[in-house]
Amino acid sequence: MKKLFTLLLLAGSTGAYAQKLDTLTIEKIMRDPKWIGVSPSNIRWSDDSKKILFNWNDGKTGPDELFAITPGSITPQKVSIAEQRSLPANGSYNKKHTQKVFEKGGDLFLEDIKTGKIIQLTHTEQRESAPVFSGDESRVIYSQGSNLFALKLNGGGLEQLTNFVKAKSKKSKEDLNQQEQWLKKQQQELFDIIKVEQKQEKQDSTENANLEIKGLKELAFGDKKVGRVKISPDERFITYRLTKPAEDVKDAIVPNYVTESGFTEDIPNRSKVGRPSSTSETYIFDSKRDTVYRVNTADIPGIKDQPDYLKDYPKEQETYKKANADRQVAIEGVFWSENSANAIVVISAQDNKDRWIMRLDAVTGKLNLLDRQRDEAWIGGPGIENSAAGSVGFVDDNHFYFQSEASGYSHLYICDVNTDAKKQLTNGKWEVQTLYLSNDKKKFYFTANIDHPGATNFYSIPVDGGTPTKITGIKGGNEVTLSPDEKWLAIRYSYSNKPWELYVQANKPGAKAVQVTNSVSAEYMSYPWRDPEIITFKNRYGSDVYARLYLPKHADPAKPAVVFVHGAGYLQEVTYSWSYYFREFMFNNMLADNGYTVLDVDYTASAGYGRDWRTGIYRHMGGKDLSDQVDGVKYLVDKYGVNPKHVGLYGGSYGGFITLMGMFTEPDVFAAGGAIRSVTDWAHYNHEYTANILNEPFTDELAYRKSSPIYFANGLKGNLLMLHGMIDQNVNYQDIIRLSQKLIELHKENWELASYPVEDHGFEQPSSWADEYKRIFKLFEQTLKK
Repeated sequence: MKKLFTLLLLAGSTGAYAQKLDTLTIEKIMRDPKWIGVSPSNIRWSDDSKKILFNWNDGKTGPDELFAITPGSITPQKVSIAEQRSLPANGSYNKKHTQKVFEKGGDLFLEDIKTGKIIQLTHTEQRESAPVFSGDESRVIYSQGSNLFALKLNGGGLEQLTNFVKAKSKKSKEDLNQQEQWLKKQQQELFDIIKVEQKQEKQDSTENANLEIKGLKELAFGDKKVGRVKISPDERFITYRLTKPAEDVKDAIVPNYVTESGFTEDIPNRSKVGRPSSTSETYIFDSKRDTVYRVNTADIPGIKDQPDYLKDYPKEQETYKKANADRQVAIEGVFWSENSANAIVVISAQDNKDRWIMRLDAVTGKLNLLDRQRDEAWIGGPGIENSAAGSVGFVDDNHFYFQSEASGYSHLYICDVNTDAKKQLTNGKWEVQTLYLSNDKKKFYFTANIDHPGATNFYSIPVDGGTPTKITGIKGGNEVTLSPDEKWLAIRYSYSNKPWELYVQANKPGAKAVQVTNSVSAEYMSYPWRDPEIITFKNRYGSDVYARLYLPKHADPAKPAVVFVHGAGYLQEVTYSWSYYFREFMFNNMLADNGYTVLDVDYTASAGYGRDWRTGIYRHMGGKDLSDQVDGVKYLVDKYGVNPKHVGLYGGSYGGFITLMGMFTEPDVFAAGGAIRSVTDWAHYNHEYTANILNEPFTDELAYRKSSPIYFANGLKGNLLMLHGMIDQNVNYQDIIRLSQKLIELHKENWELASYPVEDHGFEQPSSWADEYKRIFKLFEQTLKK
């Protein structure tokens, strides 16, 4: 490149809407995406299963509005503001699904499902939330602040169930420290008057106790935060979690330069990986015995296990071994059987290398193991969320279901909580992606990619196992919302080159899905968008890599190719559904129209392919995820005659990171790269994401040095264009500035930086989208067609 840009200020618009797309240009495809059409979103059913409600914009201008249809009348009708005000919010059903209790505007309401009648239960200035029916369904139990309350449904009557206080009103003997206990004992020994006063106080206390109505036990939380308060169906046990916030956490700031005030303003931002973490303990309040005790985590199997990566650090490994300390854990949820006989907890390790499912003896606070999933990389996968309970629950009073990657893919399991016997209900090289237990608890409904990694469908399976029954049948992406009575499916469906539309189908295998919305504009439909072929190629490790392939009708004489790298890392791009990266889909079409062969790869670490693929970047980001791109280029060269000297790549966020690693560590493969909103040094990214994959910078420095582009910047040979929003609150602008300084110090000249003053991580202004892709297209045109 001929010129070094340190800042490019943006202005202007992308032009008015056209009526027909004869040829693709940046100005056309990077407009406000409403020109494509606005797909239905936020799809849900009315509680009586008679209506499907969804947000939509049939006019493609202005804000989205609320629409409704019925399975028998599928013409969308706008829902009036008055009707919207009366709609119930999400809430909890009773066992027969004839009533629902919900919170709206901080007050509680009760809905009769059959009649639609709604009764307001509370009307207070304080906020009531999280209402559920009691075990016998005679009361509604809800939260107000940190405390639980119970409201009787027939005839009223309110009872407070917990009494959380900052500190106890009076210290008991157990609350005194050693010094205080000794001094008190000494005073009693030396002075008769104290003995007399104590005797009188005891007599008065006994008399008062006989007269007073006993109050609720004080549950002191001190400097900790109260959370996860839950009551057993028989209302005897209340469990809660006390969390001590981390101290001395330093957060970054993001300067905002284009402000209403005219002054530079700081946006408070996140911390960086390696920051101190909060700790928590879970307690049980036994109302029958009026006592509180902690759930005992000391005997959790493997609580002291050290991570394998410490083998690379012998001194630290020995220190860890000598300390012999329990790892920090968090109890993510307590789940009760309906008869209150069994309680199950899901526990995660703070280092996220273990997840335990254990039976809780509520009387003693002791735990018994039902399932342990250990992963030397990190726990994850569909239905096994980090720092959450995941897809779990009771099928009946004695059987508990959960998802696990024990087989290598996230599948459904059921466990007898009394015998510890486990049974795997689903199996295969595919993943259970969503999971629902039917109302009658006789079957599971789930979404999975059984037919092809990139095609999802809706299935059912009996709770005792069997062959899954396929219910949806249209090839593509099927996002299903089941009606409350389970008779109908609302399907949000899309295909590779067709945006999302709403369909409705009876909940029967083979039933026809009927299209409800037609959202796509005539302008979008006027262009013959490619249906990118989904291909596989073998990487250097012998694994199949899935990719989308865009072939030019007329290849440019220079035989150029471009690799698009999706973001997020753990995301599935190569599917038969409409891409999250729809702008890049259109840009890839434009590149193909201009003679480029384009490859879009689901590299190692992408979602949808099981545990080994998910964790294949552990301790080395920019390893297998990058070599998959390189192997993809070899495939293009060998099969399609692409010129190996005319290959570029581009991508945003994680895709920008891979672009940098490609340009720095594979300079003979990639001649040009467009790196958008890129991570340049993982030690400066957030804790939640990064620590899973690379551990922490001060405990696993080797992983960070292998994985951060800034350490490899000296390898740059080709032409690099970097693009970054200046108020990026995810990958901070500081990231790209630090790399720029490094490139300057290395005396590199063949790079540019385009800065976007008003853009966060996800760009919003069409002018910014158009500007960055004009620059990327210009980069490829000037460097890959020589």
